[in-house]
Amino acid sequence: MTGLPGWRRDSGELSRLVRQHSADVGLHLTLTGQRPLTSAQGLAANERLPSIATLTRAALTRSLPLEAVRAELRAQLDAFEDVWGAPPDYLDGHQHCHILPGIRRVVMEELANRYDGSPWLRSCSETLHRAARRRIGFPKAVMVGAFNTGLRAQAAQRGIATNDSFRGFYDFSDRVPYAQVFRGSIADAADSGRVLVHCHPGRVDAELVALDPLTTPRERELAYLASSECGDDLARAGVRAARFVELTEA
Repeated sequence: MTGLPGWRRDSGELSRLVRQHSADVGLHLTLTGQRPLTSAQGLAANERLPSIATLTRAALTRSLPLEAVRAELRAQLDAFEDVWGAPPDYLDGHQHCHILPGIRRVVMEELANRYDGSPWLRSCSETLHRAARRRIGFPKAVMVGAFNTGLRAQAAQRGIATNDSFRGFYDFSDRVPYAQVFRGSIADAADSGRVLVHCHPGRVDAELVALDPLTTPRERELAYLASSECGDDLARAGVRAARFVELTEA
């Protein structure tokens, strides 16, 4: 999230980590809840980007100020490159904003015009029968998947790569252990192409509490993903964690 101060402050540490443990680092396009990098005229109010509900309503009624969206996207990409010295490996959206009508078109136009074959773009859907079989997070998978309809084909037309399947929705409660959520997400991943599992691992501190309502579930996710149990579950499922380019070349 390049509009937040942590991007510049912590990018050096992130760079050192990625040199030791190769990983994709991308732009999490932020059009909701935070301060914009631009004036965001017609999009932000009182120097604050709108809620996801307000943004979605404007997208569906075709009342989004798309040139303001374009300017903010460019500013966030510039802020990424200024610090990282390279383009992002991928682009996705905070609260999946990048798949909304209008915003999706602007994102694809900018990626296609600015870069040659990179970054890849996050697709947020999977087949309904797979999501239904997993059951956990099914209503949200259906809703987000509906907004995502056509994204992969449109991206392919512009030469933008996408993941093949998107998993990991749940209600962020501890009603279902996160290990169960993750196991369900990878259960049939071995025959599903490039599977992306949606997750938010992290440590809760005062800065996070001030910025985002999603807190303690991050700690639970991190504990599992950093454990040997996660590695064992991946091995049993016959899948491996990899950078996108490695999966593309496989």
